[in-house]
Amino acid sequence: MDFRQGMLAAAMMLAVATLAEAVAAEPCVQDTFEGEAYVVCTVEKGKGDLRLFWKNADGEPYRDFSGFAEALKKRGQSLVFAVNAGMYLPDFSPIGLYVEDGKELRPASTARSDGATDGPVPNFYKKPNGVFFIDGTSAGILPTQEFLKRRLDVRLATQSGPMLVIDNTLNPIFIVGSTDKTRRGGVGICGDGLVRFAISEDRVNFHDFARLFRDHLTCPNALFLDGGRGVGLYSPALGRDDKSWHGGFGPMFGLVE
Repeated sequence: MDFRQGMLAAAMMLAVATLAEAVAAEPCVQDTFEGEAYVVCTVEKGKGDLRLFWKNADGEPYRDFSGFAEALKKRGQSLVFAVNAGMYLPDFSPIGLYVEDGKELRPASTARSDGATDGPVPNFYKKPNGVFFIDGTSAGILPTQEFLKRRLDVRLATQSGPMLVIDNTLNPIFIVGSTDKTRRGGVGICGDGLVRFAISEDRVNFHDFARLFRDHLTCPNALFLDGGRGVGLYSPALGRDDKSWHGGFGPMFGLVE
């Protein structure tokens, strides 16, 4: 290893250590990678009550973070942070697999596209897409076909796409220097079993967003959740309660205490 490589390695180790120290104080922290601003929210393995939520007690979609926060407050609980948990249809229902509290409320989608015959392939259908899940106390991310083969009994799961990082390799469909940029949100399974959610504050392409997870957050597996107007964050510590520009969110992740 030459001097320059050594300096780069040391800088990466310092960045990871700094992030870990910040997480010890607050689960959601502001971070930067290659000049771009992000917010990263971390859940330690076996710690915290990470949940998926979609509908309220009346069977209607929550559509915003504060509605779920208020419902928790009435039960003597609090919402530490929340983010969008994947893509959804105009009625705010999940597009693909959705498992909440061990109940499958939507089946997995193995469709190759949304049925359109022309135009770009929607992100959900870009291959491979994948599933984030929690099996007992351990979280994982697998390409959809691999997840279905394993027939896992999971407490929660959400399907989205495309996969960002697969076994420490960037999804090969991503293009270096692509001009296809927007705000993006995703989730990774990282070193020591950490679950890390990241949202970009500015517009980034898929390749750079995937590298955030692999090269900066040390996540060998990561999944894209949503982009553009579908990116949102709830974090009282950061003064954030984002609203969707198109009527609300569908499924959402929330850390409850």
